[in-house]
Amino acid sequence: GKTLGFDPEKVNVNGGAIALGHPIGASGARILVTLLHAMQARDKTLGLATLCIGGGQGIAMVIERLN
Repeated sequence: GKTLGFDPEKVNVNGGAIALGHPIGASGARILVTLLHAMQARDKTLGLATLCIGGGQGIAMVIERLN
């Protein structure tokens, strides 16, 4: 966070990939559900889930929590 200037209160609030685990074949679901629970616990409206994929690929999803 310090090098890039990210606010640690907003980025990886529950830890990164090693802290959260990496279930084979279920990483996307695990990251998305963890994000949804974190947004609810912190009463946040927007969240961003990202995954790196082999071969230099990646995917990202912005989630909006509606009341």
